[in-house]
Amino acid sequence: MPRPILAIIHLAALQHNLERSRLAAPEAKIWAVIKANAYGHGIERVFEGLRSADGFALLDLDEAQRIRALGWRGPVLLLEGVFEPRDLELCSRLELWHTVHCDEQIDMLAACKTQQGHHVFLKMNSGMNRLGFTPERYRSAWARLNALPQVDEISLMTHFSDADGEKGIAAQMACFAQATRDLPGARSLCNSAATLRHADAVAASDWIRPGISLYGSAPDFPAHDVAAWMLQPGMTLSSKIIATQAISTGHSVGYGSKFSAPHPMRIGVVACGYADGYPRVAPTGTPVLVAGIRTQLVGRVSMDMITVDLTTLPNAGVGSEVTLWGRASSGTVLGIDEVAHAAGTLGYELMCALAQRVPVKVQA
Repeated sequence: MPRPILAIIHLAALQHNLERSRLAAPEAKIWAVIKANAYGHGIERVFEGLRSADGFALLDLDEAQRIRALGWRGPVLLLEGVFEPRDLELCSRLELWHTVHCDEQIDMLAACKTQQGHHVFLKMNSGMNRLGFTPERYRSAWARLNALPQVDEISLMTHFSDADGEKGIAAQMACFAQATRDLPGARSLCNSAATLRHADAVAASDWIRPGISLYGSAPDFPAHDVAAWMLQPGMTLSSKIIATQAISTGHSVGYGSKFSAPHPMRIGVVACGYADGYPRVAPTGTPVLVAGIRTQLVGRVSMDMITVDLTTLPNAGVGSEVTLWGRASSGTVLGIDEVAHAAGTLGYELMCALAQRVPVKVQA
């Protein structure tokens, strides 16, 4: 039989999470962000769960071709825009909307020959300091785009750096509002954190751009978990116990003998390791569900295996279900954010790191 590890993509949960964003922003249209192969879930796998979105936002032309190949005829937005002049031809052919964040992209548009006007999203650098025109240059960039016959419509956008934290978005909101005052065009402001946490930004948005929340991760964990935001896991990573060991006080577990038993223990060996995408840096104490009951990782994560504490789970043994993150068959949820937090990272990284060797099943 195949190795017992499995990732399950929950379409109903994706649809629920999308509707959670719509509930937070009932007057706005929704870009479902599917960059990074839908945050590791697979564009083709998540499509049915997210197709009630108003549009799909992604990064590159390959992803755009894939979503069009699935039959999507609605808006598609390239979040980083084009990278070279010939990309504009494919934008026209696939009817893609694209971000403009630098002078070079305006130059490309000015030089291109097209019979079809482009819909662009002009990006402002309101404080993130990655992409976009500074507030001082934003209006001149808009005027230059507006003068081009190649440009049919201009929408306005920015991205918040601190929507998930104490600093918040007030300064960036004020900056964007001042620089775009009286400019026509739809506004797109909100990522997942802004959508769930900042009603003022939602009110100013014609389009919101939820990403991580669609897949069942809380954008501001640990301040809030998925239950607080009424989100459901979009992915479950599960495996099984493949062996057990009884160890005495002082005996160690795993490479480097990093964990020594403080008392007699029963250890379960799980078919999952860093070659499957589980974080190698996850320490002893990282939460795991065995048969739907919470226990913990002990010892160092190996390439193909982890070890977990079964001392208080006398009925668990070889073949018992192990939930690394997501929803156990009992219904108990282990949020991916809890696992990521224990490993010193974010749920985003764990989703995107799911290894190709892990079989994936799509569940309605």
